[in-house]
Amino acid sequence: MFVYQIKVEYLGTNFAGWQIQKNGITVQGILEKSLSKYFKKNISVIGSGRTDSGVHATEQSAHFRLNKKILDKNIAINSLNFFLKKYPISILDIKKRNKNFHARHSAKKRIYKYFIINRAGSLAIEKNKAWHIRKEINIHLMKKGANLLKGTHDFSTFRASSCSAKSPIKTIKNITINKNRNKIILTFVSRSFLQQQVRSMVGALEYLGSGKWTLNYFKKVFLSKKRSMCASPAPAHGLYLNKVIY
Repeated sequence: MFVYQIKVEYLGTNFAGWQIQKNGITVQGILEKSLSKYFKKNISVIGSGRTDSGVHATEQSAHFRLNKKILDKNIAINSLNFFLKKYPISILDIKKRNKNFHARHSAKKRIYKYFIINRAGSLAIEKNKAWHIRKEINIHLMKKGANLLKGTHDFSTFRASSCSAKSPIKTIKNITINKNRNKIILTFVSRSFLQQQVRSMVGALEYLGSGKWTLNYFKKVFLSKKRSMCASPAPAHGLYLNKVIY
């Protein structure tokens, strides 16, 4: 039995998230159908993590097991993408891994990016691909708030009520916030995240940057460990799973 890792790009706008569900089209479901059709056997795909409905990926990682060796990965990639052509999903790479590789459990870092377009005019090209905020944002305040989130903390404030993680303790290795003209890019690096943690942190940082909260109140909310005090999560369409590092 061979283990293969695939790197996948997708636009999550019209998907009910990554994970297979009874109702709704999912990225995992479409991939499993395409892989099963190409290899002529039932294939189960395991992702590095779930992305919510509307969330995108520039490089999601997943693995599957196969009872035969892929002799030409370029032919396999082109053929699989032919089966996927009706959907905004693309397989970027296929790589043979050792038998102990697991897309989720073997991951050392996950990198998420969140995109905000901060301008008065509505979005045309980047509609459903970034969060449009008209009011001017103070990114210097956002950076101060982000610095408080770095390190190992109890992130209960930013944890969805449906989160199944055993512990709210996570370690944020790094957060960077950069602005290029009217585009603000927030980058989050951690081994793993709680459900809706990144979107909730972005929502709280936006409250800080737009003047709805002071830095002291932001800190109070974070330390409260109360989900009820948190800002609304930022919209899903601004979030991208950027890369998974093993």
